[in-house]
Amino acid sequence: MTRALRALALPLALAAVFVLPGRADAAPSVVDPDLAVRTAVSGLDQPISIAFLGPDDMFVLEKESGKVKRVVNGTVQSTVLDLAVNSGSERGLLGIALHPHFWVNGRVYLFWTETINGQDTIVLSDTPVLGNRVDEFYWNGSTLTFERNIIRLRAFQQDANQPERGNHDGGVLRFGPDEKLYIVQGDTGRRGQLQNLVNGPFGPGIPDDQFGGPAPDDAHLTGHILRLNDDGTAPRSNPFFEAGARMGGPVGANIQKLFAYGLRNSFGMAFDPVSGDLWEQENGDDSFTELNRAEPGFNSGWVQIMGPPERIQQFKAIETTVTPVPPDPFAPTYFGLQQVRWLPTNIADTPEEALSRLFRLPGSSYSAPEFSWKFEVAPAGIGFLESKALGGEYKNDLFVGAARVFLEGGALFRFELKGNRRSFKLTDPRLMDLVADNVHKWEITESETLLFGRNFGVATDVQTGLNGNLFVVSLTDGAVYEVFDD
Repeated sequence: MTRALRALALPLALAAVFVLPGRADAAPSVVDPDLAVRTAVSGLDQPISIAFLGPDDMFVLEKESGKVKRVVNGTVQSTVLDLAVNSGSERGLLGIALHPHFWVNGRVYLFWTETINGQDTIVLSDTPVLGNRVDEFYWNGSTLTFERNIIRLRAFQQDANQPERGNHDGGVLRFGPDEKLYIVQGDTGRRGQLQNLVNGPFGPGIPDDQFGGPAPDDAHLTGHILRLNDDGTAPRSNPFFEAGARMGGPVGANIQKLFAYGLRNSFGMAFDPVSGDLWEQENGDDSFTELNRAEPGFNSGWVQIMGPPERIQQFKAIETTVTPVPPDPFAPTYFGLQQVRWLPTNIADTPEEALSRLFRLPGSSYSAPEFSWKFEVAPAGIGFLESKALGGEYKNDLFVGAARVFLEGGALFRFELKGNRRSFKLTDPRLMDLVADNVHKWEITESETLLFGRNFGVATDVQTGLNGNLFVVSLTDGAVYEVFDD
């Protein structure tokens, strides 16, 4: 197994990553014959996210090495920062965002997982409980230097008689049109109030785990999108700011930072360049991959709901059924939700029951996904094309990468939004219910018309370059690809 694939042997998107015959030699391509794909840079070690300094100038993050590399005209020019990261499971150097006034203040924000021993490692225990962190760095034109910590977040879950887990870290950073910093983090395997278990997994008065809980104190703040000022403080305009103020203490302070909660895991978050709305993709376990438009106070519903509420019986059936799943030799059965603490047999039997169980902060609201796949297809990075460089028909469309290489070699999906920018234009009549009823986890029935490209590998970031073209970061290929008008 290659170094890249070893690091991706993870419980969800990166578990059982294997290469189908021909995948190693298959170049990425797009369906539209008027467009083409070229390699913007190659030879990287698990690239995971990028930020543009110029049309041919970018920062590239490497997940496992902890290095931020500067790439100019397709060549790695230098390593501008080298962090000692714990890259076990889905951890590592994960996200980057340039301050909205970067060209004035030089501020760069990074999401990464620190180690205890100060060396790069994949040993899951070698990180503090709050080992996921967002830090601010200063760019002086040649190097990045640490300025201050913005926030520390939970990095692992370790239950009695179970292996330690380091997955569902999220890690995508974005500054919104409001110039606030948005941070997405998955549940890290937890089952507390922000996972819609009001009394945690065990019942009233019983601690969630060895650190307490289930309320979202510092050790239990997961499964969320945070909205922060650039110094890490909570904006007064946040949806739960007043509720958190009334609550007080560390739990109330964390409630004040929330923009959305009830998220299982996400590798993608992007702002619509037209409406300014925030979109996020959400990975299911075996069922119901989601694309969501996250409004302030959004509760995504996990663990009580994945997919539309009216599909709750399918959600429960898939997650509790022991069934062969060809052609994946590594995962021959379903049955999961990843922890024995809250079994999928606990899923509600009706939509009404599921909705009644949600943890409802004052001002929160649940809404069904704008689109979902019945069986998990593991989407990854998402991004809007903010130009006409590929043709006017693609401007402001949403593109969704993949976290599995054995679906079309790493699929790239395209979604065109309606004029109200709140839902998608879907031409296949089978998709009018906003669900692609694929046959099992490893194929894309009913979403064929959404397929834009193939063989992009695990695509962890999708962004519009300063030249207007679409850039796709491929973690497994060690490359950044550029889609352009041929």
